[in-house]
Amino acid sequence: MKQRVITALALLVLLVVVVWQIYTPVFIAVIAFFSVVAAYEIMKCARIKNRFLLYGGMLLALIIPLFSQASILEPVISTQYWSDVINFVPKSVYLILIVIFFFISMLVDYENTKFEDVAISIVASILVPYGFSVFGKLRDINGYKTQFGIYLVFFALICALGTDVGAQLGGMKFGKTKLSPKISPKKTVEGAVCGIIASIILNAVALTLYNYLAKVPLTNKQITAVMIMVPIISVFGMLGDLTASVLKRNFDTKDFGNIFPGHGGVMDRFDSTLFTIPLTYAFTMLVLN
Repeated sequence: MKQRVITALALLVLLVVVVWQIYTPVFIAVIAFFSVVAAYEIMKCARIKNRFLLYGGMLLALIIPLFSQASILEPVISTQYWSDVINFVPKSVYLILIVIFFFISMLVDYENTKFEDVAISIVASILVPYGFSVFGKLRDINGYKTQFGIYLVFFALICALGTDVGAQLGGMKFGKTKLSPKISPKKTVEGAVCGIIASIILNAVALTLYNYLAKVPLTNKQITAVMIMVPIISVFGMLGDLTASVLKRNFDTKDFGNIFPGHGGVMDRFDSTLFTIPLTYAFTMLVLN
């Protein structure tokens, strides 16, 4: 327990630094680092031996977040210049070339490679890094240096981490009914309800602070839409957690990694976030924008 608390405090300090540097390349550097580690954790748990898949996938996981937004490397690289780089080749062409690379990698070391290894590598080095890259999309959703983008990042994190902490504490205090005993025996229905309530309360506080401090506060209709979405996105965050638990059971492992002592790996800590971040982006584009 002591180790978990120390690691949690270290993560909190890291979060403060990232928020402080959110409009510098430090922000996307941290996101890219987590993306690479997450991809490695999944492929390592899947026991992928093909080095082309492993190292090629990690390199791809590093690059994808850098292509999230044209403004993501400001002020070091200008938005106009990076936009030209990103759009030099259509994204569909990039995807085709990447998938072809993965299948060619299977041919290079066919004795140690199964089709499942290729499928897992594609998920680990494309889909998961894309999930992390949405942090950048959210930050700059209404343009570079907008308060609304920062709020959305916190909204998605609260839906994930707030729900997780609330569910854990609520489960310890009130938990009786197993939520999914075969997938995650410690999770309870009572804990899940407490997690959703915690997310609603924390998001209500965050929204109140945002509307008080923002130059352009949200309208009443937008506030209503946001609060309606809180429990929905929080539930999907819990489903993300359970999905990661299924993967770990398939790989016959307890944790994806040990980069965070007492908490496991990047995938153990950010599994629910990889659901709430893209859903927050989709919700904002469809409703709030």
